[in-house]
Amino acid sequence: MKITTAGESHGKGLFCIMEGLPAGLCLDMEEIDRFLALRQSGYGRGARQKIEKDRAEILSGVRGGVTLGSPVTIAVWNRDYENWKAYMAPEGCDTSARAVTKVRPGHADLTGLKKFGGEDARNILERASARETAIRVAAGTVCRQLLRLIGVEVAGYVRSVDGAADENEYTFGQLRDRSPELFMLSPEAERRAMEAIDRCVAEGDTCGGVFELRVKGLKSGFGSCMTYAEKLDARLAAALMSIQAIKGVEVGLGFAAAARRGSDVHDEIFYDESHGYSRKTNRAGGIEGGMSNGEEIVIRAAMKPIPTLMKGLATVDYRTHGAVRAATERSDVCAILSCEVIAESALCSELCKVVLERLGGDRLDEIIERYRGLPE
Repeated sequence: MKITTAGESHGKGLFCIMEGLPAGLCLDMEEIDRFLALRQSGYGRGARQKIEKDRAEILSGVRGGVTLGSPVTIAVWNRDYENWKAYMAPEGCDTSARAVTKVRPGHADLTGLKKFGGEDARNILERASARETAIRVAAGTVCRQLLRLIGVEVAGYVRSVDGAADENEYTFGQLRDRSPELFMLSPEAERRAMEAIDRCVAEGDTCGGVFELRVKGLKSGFGSCMTYAEKLDARLAAALMSIQAIKGVEVGLGFAAAARRGSDVHDEIFYDESHGYSRKTNRAGGIEGGMSNGEEIVIRAAMKPIPTLMKGLATVDYRTHGAVRAATERSDVCAILSCEVIAESALCSELCKVVLERLGGDRLDEIIERYRGLPE
C-alpha cells in the first residue's frame, strides 16, 4: 500500500491518494470526521481551529461507501482558503503579499529557502506546516478501520506536558478513560499540565510533551530481521519521526534500558501446552529482532515545543540579513493532544502497510482469512 499526500496550509485543500487498499472495505466517514475533529481539539490550541472545521470527502475509489480496489482519493478542503485566495491561488495571485522573510527558528523556513531557492519562506512553510497532518489523520483512520477488522487496535495517551508527568502504568483498556482536554489519565498530572500551559500563554511561550501509543492484537512475525528496511521498530519510528515537532521515539523500555542490567531488560520466555509460548514481562515493547512478538506494542514519542512563539525569537531577515524578531503566524501554545491523534494515525498507516505486504490479497475477506490463519 502507498499513501501520497499533497496540499498547502492555506491552499485549496489537502489531499491524499491511497493505492493498494483492498476491495470490500466499508468506510465509516463519521469516524474519519471524528478523528479530524479530535486533531483540532485540546487544551492550548490556537485560533485557526475555530476557522477550520475539517471534514473528509472521498473523490475516487469508493462506491456506495465501499472500496473498489482502485486508488482512493480523499480531500480535506481548507475553509480559510477564501481569505487567502488572492495570495495562494495556483491559477495566479499576488505572491509579493503575505511574504515571509523573517525566517523562524525551529521551522523549515531558512533551510527550505536555501534548498529550494527564492526569498519568500511562505513557499516553504505552506507545505511544512502541521496543517498537512489533517489529511494524514483522514488516511490513517481508513487504515485504522481495516486493522480493526482483523483484530488490531491502536490507542494512546499523553504521559507528560512541560515536565508535568504521569509516571503510572495503564492497561490498554484503561486508555479509553483519557481526558478530553489533554488525553491524560491522571487528574493530578493533568492539573499541573494545564497550569503549565496557562503560564506559557501568559509568557508568550510554548511547550511540548510525551505521549505513549499501544498496539493490541498484532500477531507475531510482522516486520523482518532479514533486511534493515523491513524492521518493524525502524518503520514505526520513521512514521512517527515524520510528524512535525517529533524529536524522539522509543520502544518498550527505550532509553531506560541503557541504565539496567540485561537480566532486568530482556523478557524471559515460557511455554505450556495449553497456551504455547508466553512472556511475563513486555520490556521489549512487543518487538524483538525487528519483528512483532505477539505482545502489545508500546512506543513513546517526544514532541518539542511549537517553534512559533507569539513573542518571537531572534532571527535574521532573509532579504536584508538584518537582525529581527521572527515572524508569527497563528499558533498553538500546546498541541500535544493533536500530535497524539496524528501519531496514532501515522502508526495505523504504517502498520496497515506492513500487514498488507505480508498478507497480500485484493479483497478484504481474503486478508481477514489469511490473518486468522497466522500463528499467535
